[in-house]
Amino acid sequence: MAIDRRRAGAFSPLALCLVLVLFLASTASAAVLGIDFGTLNIKAALVKPGIPLDIVLTKDSKRKEVAAVAFKPNRDEKNNIITTPGTFPERAYGGDALSLQGRFPGEVYPNLKMLLGIQPGEDAAQIYQQRYPALQLKQDGKSGATAFKSSAFADDVNPFSVEELIGMELANIKRNAESMAGKDSVVGDAVITVPPFYTAEEKRALVKAANFAGLNVYALISDGLAVGLDYAKTRTFPDVTKDEKPEYHLVYDMGAGSTSATLLRFQAKSVKETRTSNKTVQEVTVLGTGWDRTLGGDAMNHVIMEDFVTKLVQKSGSTTEQQVRSNGRIMGRFFKEAERVRQILSANSETSSGFEEILPDVDLRTKLNRAEFEKMTSGFADRVEQPIKDALAMASLGIEDLTSVIVHGGAIRTPFAQSKLEGLVGAAKIRNSVNPDESAVFGAAFKAASLSPSFRVKEIRDSDVAGYPTSLTYIDKGKSVKQTLFKPTSPVGFGATTKQVTFKDKDDFSFGFVQTVGSVDRPISTFKSDNLTASVEELSSKHGCDKADITTKFSVRLSPLNGLPDVTGGSVSCEVDDSKSGSVGDSVKGWLGFGKKKDQEPLGDDTDGPVEEVEAATSASASTKSSSTSDAASSSKTPEAPKKRTETVNVRVSAAPDEGASSVTEQITDMFQRLKDFDASDKARYAREEAQNVLESYTYQVRDFLENSDYEAFSTKTMRAEIKKLLEQTREWMDSGDLTKATTETLKEKRLALKQLVEPIKTRRTESTSRPKLIKSLQKALDDTQKLILKVEGEAAKASSSFIKAVAEASSSASSVVSKATDAASDVDDLEEPDTASSTTEPPPAPTNPYANLDFTFVQETYDNISKWLRDNLKAQEKLKEHEEPVLSIKDLDSKVAEIKKVMKQLSAEAANARKPKPTQKPKPKPKPKAPKKDKSKPVEGEEAPPAAEPETPVGEAEQDGKKPIKGAESIEDMMDWLKKEKLEHEEL
Repeated sequence: MAIDRRRAGAFSPLALCLVLVLFLASTASAAVLGIDFGTLNIKAALVKPGIPLDIVLTKDSKRKEVAAVAFKPNRDEKNNIITTPGTFPERAYGGDALSLQGRFPGEVYPNLKMLLGIQPGEDAAQIYQQRYPALQLKQDGKSGATAFKSSAFADDVNPFSVEELIGMELANIKRNAESMAGKDSVVGDAVITVPPFYTAEEKRALVKAANFAGLNVYALISDGLAVGLDYAKTRTFPDVTKDEKPEYHLVYDMGAGSTSATLLRFQAKSVKETRTSNKTVQEVTVLGTGWDRTLGGDAMNHVIMEDFVTKLVQKSGSTTEQQVRSNGRIMGRFFKEAERVRQILSANSETSSGFEEILPDVDLRTKLNRAEFEKMTSGFADRVEQPIKDALAMASLGIEDLTSVIVHGGAIRTPFAQSKLEGLVGAAKIRNSVNPDESAVFGAAFKAASLSPSFRVKEIRDSDVAGYPTSLTYIDKGKSVKQTLFKPTSPVGFGATTKQVTFKDKDDFSFGFVQTVGSVDRPISTFKSDNLTASVEELSSKHGCDKADITTKFSVRLSPLNGLPDVTGGSVSCEVDDSKSGSVGDSVKGWLGFGKKKDQEPLGDDTDGPVEEVEAATSASASTKSSSTSDAASSSKTPEAPKKRTETVNVRVSAAPDEGASSVTEQITDMFQRLKDFDASDKARYAREEAQNVLESYTYQVRDFLENSDYEAFSTKTMRAEIKKLLEQTREWMDSGDLTKATTETLKEKRLALKQLVEPIKTRRTESTSRPKLIKSLQKALDDTQKLILKVEGEAAKASSSFIKAVAEASSSASSVVSKATDAASDVDDLEEPDTASSTTEPPPAPTNPYANLDFTFVQETYDNISKWLRDNLKAQEKLKEHEEPVLSIKDLDSKVAEIKKVMKQLSAEAANARKPKPTQKPKPKPKPKAPKKDKSKPVEGEEAPPAAEPETPVGEAEQDGKKPIKGAESIEDMMDWLKKEKLEHEEL
C-alpha cells in the first residue's frame, strides 16, 4: 500500500526544512505561535524567520508548562494579608504555582480548561469543586460564567473569571516565546488547539482569554486535525485523480481531561493551477469524531486520590471523609501525588507514597500496584472504545477501512487503554507515527505558518466538521421558526458549503443561530439587516421592481477560523426587461470562443466550496450548484440575446448586540485594565527584587574589598574606616524588618552610597596599573609622528628643488619652440592655404610641485601641544601619592593617543596622494586639411580662357614608385600597403 513507500518518523528539523520555506520578514511581528492548550499542560511552538519551528521552552528549560496560575498574597509584619486597593499579589506559573498548593490551596488555579464557557451549576464545575475544595467558585453577575474569589484581594474586588486566569497563563507563554525569538521580538498571532466537542461558548471563551493575553487568534483547530497536519507535512498520499484509494487514519487522543477519536482521510489530488498546468496538493479531511468529555488522566488521578482519602480516614480514626475532602491542603497534596503514582504505574508494577504530617501527628504511607489500579479504573476501561465507534459511525466506515490508528496524549500510556485499543482494532494497526506529546502543537504551528502571509509552507488543504447541528432561527408571521442549516458532519474550512438562504422579508429584520448540544439549543449569535428596507425601495424606484418579485438572500457559512456560523453577505434582487441587447463585438467574441469578461477569469479549483440554495421556512435545501467555473456555460456556445436581466443591491448585515452587551463590554474593559495593572505591578516587583539582589551582592563585594590588601596603598585608614562603618550600617538595615518595606529607590540609594566611597579607590588602582602602558603607547605615537613629519618634509624639499629646475628647463624649451614656430611660419607665407595645424609645435606641459599645498602646521601644532601636555602632567603625577586622585587619567591618555593617530593618518594620506604621478594630457589630434573648392565660374566673353590644369593624383592614391604617401593625404589602404612593403613600425608614421 501507499503507506509502505513513505518513511514515517518523528518530527526532525531537517524534514521541516524540506517542508517549511521561510520568507524574509522585515518586522519582528512575523513570528507566529502554535499552542496546544491542554488540561494539565500547555505546549507552544514558535515559527519565526531564521528560527526553525521548535518548542517554546519555559524559564526552567522544560518543553511544556503546567497549566496553572497562583496568587501569592502580600503579608505585613504580623503575617496578615495586605488587601490595600492598588496592591497586587505576586503571580506564579506552572510548577512554581503548584508548589504553592500546600501553603495557599485557595490561591492556586490548575486545570482551568474544563471550566471554559461553563456555568457554576453544570456538572463540570461541580467535579472541579470536588477536586479543589479550597477554591471559591462564584458565578459572574454579568456574564453568568464561572469565576473565582481570591482572598489576596479585598472583598469588594470583582472575582476573577476563568478567561482572565487563562489569559494570564497564555501571556506567560507569549513572554517565553518572545524571549526565545530574540530581543525586541513581538509574537502576536497564534493558532490554538481545541477538543472536537468544544461548543460555541467554549470556543469564544478561549478566544477571549487569548485576547486578554495580547494574542490574535488566527484560527482554532481541533486536536485530531492538528495531529493529522503534523502527520501529513512530511508525507505524500495516494492520488485519487489516478484512481488510487485514499488512506483513512484515526487519531486517538487521550489527554488529562478528555478522550477523543478523529477519523481522517488523507489523499493527494491534481487540481488546476493555470489554464495549461495542474498541480498536486495533499488533502486532510475530517470525516467523523467521537469523544468522552471526562475520560482522561484527571479522572484516573481522582480514583487514586479517593484511595488516599480512604486510607487516611482508616489510619486517623477520628477524621471523617468529608473533613479530609474539604481540606484544601490535604487534597492538593493528594492530587499532586496521584499524578506521580499514575505515571509510575504506566511503566512499573508497583509504587509507594508517603505523606509527612498529613494530619497533626499523623503520617501516611501507602502502596499501590498495577492490578489494584486497573481494578479501581475498570469502569474507565469499558469507555475506551466508544469514541472510536462514534467516529466510525459518523463517517459511515468500519474498522476494516482504517489504515492505522495514531495514538496521542499523555494518558494513552495507561496499560489498560493500550490493551483495549489492541483488542478493538488489532495491534498491527496501532502506530506511534507521531510524537504523542508534541504532535498537536507542531500541527497547530504548521497551520499558523500557512495562514500567515510571512511564510510559505507545503500546500495541505484541510477541513474539519461542525461537530454539532447548527440551526437558523427567525420570526415568521409572529411565530419563532427554527431551520437546520448545518449538520454535525458539515465541513469546516476547505470545501465548506455556503448556504444562500432566501427570505420573504422586504423590511429590515433580524435572525439568529443556535447550536444543538444534546437536546438543548444554545444561542450562538444574532444578526440584523441594516439597509434592507432602503435597498428594496431602491429597486422599486430605479428599476420598477414590484415588491412581490424582489428576492432577499443572505449567504451563511461555517467560519474556517472557529467553525461557527458567519453571514458573509446579503442582497436583494429582481428580474427586469433587458432593453439593450449585446453588441456585435460581444457576439463575434462568443462565436470565436473568447466569451465575455467573466468567462476569461482564471480557472478555479473549488477552493471556496459549493453554494447551496436554501428556501427559508420551506425546505432545508432546494437546489445545489457549484461555485466553480465547471458549471458555467461554455464560451463556445452561440450567445443568445437575454430577455431578462437581474438587478441586485447589496444589503449590509451586522451582528446584533445581546441583552446586557453594554455592561459586558464595560466588564471586559475593566478586566483588561486589571490585567494591565497586574503586569505593571509585576514589573515593579521584578525591578525591586533585582535592586535588592544587586544591593546584597554589592555588600559582599565591599566586604571582600576591605579584606584585599591590594587596595590599601590607594586609600587611607580614614577612608577604609568610613567604608566599613557604612557597610555595617547597611547590613544591619538589611537584616532588620526595614528591608521588606524598602522601595526600589531606597535600595538603589543604599547601593549608591557605598559605591561612591568604594569605586574611587578601585578606579585609582586601575589607573595606576594601566597608566604606564598607555604612557608608553602615547610616547611611541609621538615619536612616530615626529619621524613622519621629518620624512614628508624631506620629500617636500626634494620636490621643491626638482620643481625649480624643471621651471628653468621649461622656460628655455619654450624659447626654442617659439623660434622654430616663427621660422616655419615664414616658410609658408607664400602658400595659399597654409596647414597651420601641422606646422605648429605644442610646448611641453608646465612643471608642478605636488607638495606645494601640503600644510604641516596643524600636524606640528598637534604634536607640540600633546608633547607639552604629557610632560606637564607627568611631572604633576609624579608629585602625587597613590591614594590621591590622579591628574594623568586613563581616559585622557586614550583620548590623546587617538588624537595624535588621527593627524598621523591624515598626514600620511596627503603625502601618499602627493606621491602619486599626475596623468599627462595627450596632444589633441590634428585636423585634416580641407579640400580646395572647385572654381565653377565661366570665362567672360572676349577674355582668354585659363590654361587647362594638369591632372592631379586623386586624394588617397599612392604614387606608383613605392614612395611613402604624402602625410595627410594618405588613405588607410595606402598606409597599410606601404607598411607591408617597408616593414616599418607604426611609430615611424
